[in-house]
Amino acid sequence: MFEQLNGLLRRLVRTAEGRDPEPTACIIDSQSIKTSTNVPSATQGADVGKRIVGRKRNIVTDTIGLLLVVLVTAASVQDGTAGRQLLTAVAAEHPTIGKAWADMGYKNAVVEHAAALGIDLEIVRRDPATRGFVVQRRRWVVERTFGWLMNHRRLARDYEALPARSEAMVHVAMISLMTRRLTGETTPTWRGT
Repeated sequence: MFEQLNGLLRRLVRTAEGRDPEPTACIIDSQSIKTSTNVPSATQGADVGKRIVGRKRNIVTDTIGLLLVVLVTAASVQDGTAGRQLLTAVAAEHPTIGKAWADMGYKNAVVEHAAALGIDLEIVRRDPATRGFVVQRRRWVVERTFGWLMNHRRLARDYEALPARSEAMVHVAMISLMTRRLTGETTPTWRGT
C-alpha cells in the first residue's frame, strides 16, 4: 500500500517539476544504521567497515532523489548481494530505466547483472588524489535522500522488529516529504522561534 502511494506521489512530483513521470536513470546506495534493543538478532548483523551492528538500508532513487526501491537487510549483507536484488526490482517495476550510478561497493557481478537486465551501471570512483570530503558526481543525490530520511526521528535508528516494517517506515517518510513538496507546506520547527 505504501509503495503504491509512494509511486503515485513520485509521478506527481516529477510531473510538477517538468520531468517525465517515469525515470530513465537511477542511483543506488546503502546506509548502515544501528538498531534498538527490541530488534531480533536474526535480522541484524555487523558492518565491519563502518563498525556498526544493525541493519542496512539499500535504496534506489531517481535523479532528483525520490525513492524507487528500498530493501532493508542485516548490516552484514554485502552491497553487491543487495545490489543485484535492487536492480532486479528496478528493472521489473521501472522498465524505462537504462542508466544507473553506484559506488565501488557495487562493482563486477552487479555491473554484469545490470547489463543482463539492460541497465548501464556506471561506478562513480573517488579521485585518490583528493583528501577529505568531496561531493561525488551523481552520488550526492542519493546521499541527500539519506539525509532527508534521517530528519525523521523514527528512522534515526531502526526500531522495527521486522525488516518489512522498516521498509514501510522509509516509504512513509518519503510520502511525507513528497506531499509537503506538492502542497508547498513547510514543517514548523523550534529553530528561530
